[in-house]
Order: sequence, then structure tokens, then C-alpha cells
Amino acid sequence: MNRLHVEDIRSLDDISPEEWDLFCDGCGICCLYKVAKRDSLTVCLTRVACRYLDVEKCACSIYQQRHTYMPTCIQITTENVLELDWLPETCAYRRIAENKPLPWWHHLHSGKRNLVHQLGISVKHIAINEDKADMNNLARYITERW
Repeated sequence: MNRLHVEDIRSLDDISPEEWDLFCDGCGICCLYKVAKRDSLTVCLTRVACRYLDVEKCACSIYQQRHTYMPTCIQITTENVLELDWLPETCAYRRIAENKPLPWWHHLHSGKRNLVHQLGISVKHIAINEDKADMNNLARYITERW
């Protein structure tokens, strides 16, 4: 893989499969359970994280096998990124799809992977693991944070 030049990325199609995961800022928001509101098509994020998310590191503990062990794990693609309206405005994939620059704090600009956590943009210190949640009542964990 050649050295990645973020400023050369104009669309998601410019990102090679080998580079795709480099754009993830590690916020962990994708790993939160979602709840659909009954009266609309709105999807709400909860504070409940997938059992495989290490909430301290905001990283999947089984990333390479995640779709095997968690078939409902959502894969962000060029085709679905704009349909996932629960993605935060800070998400690199969303921003690129919307022709916006990456945030200044994104690790591909700053070189600092922890800024996403230091700035409170991640699920660190907010999410709870599903084994500590009432999975029959996910609506009680809905958050408006992102």
C-alpha cells in the first residue's frame, strides 16, 4: 500500500479495500445497539454496546470474524453510508460521502488516535456492555448524545 494522502481522497471510491479501515476514527458508535421508533422510520442509538466491543479501547475484540459471530453487525460501505443516518456527523465515511473534509482531530490528520476519546466523541465512558443491560428494554438506554 502506498502512503495514504488524505487530501487526495475525494470520494469513497478513492479508498482502496486495504485502506478502508484506516479511515475509521475508532469512536465505537457503529457498535451500539439501535432502536427503531414505533411511530416513525427514525433509528435511535442506545448506550448499549455489542458484546464484542471493548468499551475502554472502543475496538472490536473479534473484528476479522465479527460478521460470523454477530451477523447483525453493520458493515459500512460506499453503497449504504448515506442511508445510515445514525452515523455521527464526525464519521469519516459519512463526511467523505458528503464531500466534506475530515475533522481536524481525525487521526489521519493529527496522528493521534486518542483525540476521539479525549474530545468525548467516542463511546468510551458512555457505553455499557450488553451483559449489563436489560436487552428486553433497549429503549430505556436511548441517547441523544451523537
